[in-house]
Amino acid sequence: MDSKMTEGRPLTLLIKFMFPIFLGFVFQQLYNMVDTIIVGRFVSPEALAAVGSTGTINFLIIGIASGLTTGYTVLISQKYGAGDLVGTRRSFVNAIILGVISTAIITVIAVAIMNPLLHLMNTPEDIYNDAYSYITTICAGCITIIGYNLFAASLRAIGNSRTPLYFLILSACLNIGLDLLFIVVFHMGTFGAALATDVSQGTSAVLCFLYILKKVDVLKPKRSDWRPDKIYTAKQLNIGVPMALQFGITASGTMVMQASINIYGSIAVGGFTAAGKVANLMTAGMPSIGQTMAAYVGQNFGKGDLDRVHRGTKSAMLIMTVYSLIVGVLSIVALPGIVSLFFDKGVNIADYLPYAKTYMYFSAPMYIPLAMIFIYRNSMQGCGYGKTALMLGVMELVARLSTAFVSLKIQSYSVAVMGDAMAWLTTGIFSFVLYLIVIKQLRTKYGH
Repeated sequence: MDSKMTEGRPLTLLIKFMFPIFLGFVFQQLYNMVDTIIVGRFVSPEALAAVGSTGTINFLIIGIASGLTTGYTVLISQKYGAGDLVGTRRSFVNAIILGVISTAIITVIAVAIMNPLLHLMNTPEDIYNDAYSYITTICAGCITIIGYNLFAASLRAIGNSRTPLYFLILSACLNIGLDLLFIVVFHMGTFGAALATDVSQGTSAVLCFLYILKKVDVLKPKRSDWRPDKIYTAKQLNIGVPMALQFGITASGTMVMQASINIYGSIAVGGFTAAGKVANLMTAGMPSIGQTMAAYVGQNFGKGDLDRVHRGTKSAMLIMTVYSLIVGVLSIVALPGIVSLFFDKGVNIADYLPYAKTYMYFSAPMYIPLAMIFIYRNSMQGCGYGKTALMLGVMELVARLSTAFVSLKIQSYSVAVMGDAMAWLTTGIFSFVLYLIVIKQLRTKYGH
């Protein structure tokens, strides 16, 4: 099922490749929403707020895992695009070795700092215990997050975007079933929700790896491959670490933003959480096009076709402009109906809805700049420019820190939730300018 992305019309190719990834992200966001809905309806509104208050930390963990694994697998797509099948296989094995080391480091650090971090983020006392139970269980399962992301990104690097979707759908269904079992039947609360996530994602990671061993000869390791390669390690770390740091810096900004929202109490956190889940669902196309561009640009850059790289980014922007306009309107129109799903009938939705609407009114108009970040950042990453992602992360952090500081100064919830919108607008513009500089440098370097 692997395919070359160095041939064919870019627009058609990108849509075809992106669609399974998009469906995967939709399923992922849907089961995350169901996860939250089950907690809100069968545990308590406070438990919903507890899970929501850790959302930015969860984003940090998933972001670092995604950044590392996507960065590690860029070399796979470059080797595959250049027709170097031995290099493709060895870069995959080296990515696994780096992934294991990364997992151990991230897990130990995350669990160790969680208690002081939650206090630093002004987590309300009435939801603190549930928040701590949920997020530490997620941290303990880092191996499942990194495992699935690594194997899925490796398959996408060789042009296979469908198989990861199948395993993600399986994971989503299993997660919902385990949520109902652990929360409704066994009354395990937020701990049960996190455990369901770990088990379901771990299952998809194992199945994805077994599929590679059985069906994907170009990635199937040989005994002689299982040793670290210094050259490959340097290249993969050069892309993966800055990408992970970018997510870390971005997540730091969202944690500051969350901290500035937490001071308004659990009702504000609950409304913001529900709106955030809706926005994540509606913007599933953004990370989808990002992963698509990482594979597309990686293969074409490996082949040395910069003109095709640039044509691809133009096509991607056309796709995402149309998509952003549609889901931007849908986000605002559908918000009240979707938010009501998160709470039991006895809860007064009118208390939560103003907080949810305020966030969405600022965020939805900025979906196009958000798409720009994913397109240009991942395109530059596909060309081997890992450090540009770090620069974009700093830009997002500055924007969120600025709005959080102002909101705390004037005690304004509206300003606090503007953090995402400001970060997307400024970083989206900056990513486009940076991409043009990178393309110009590459054309000069390779004489195009």
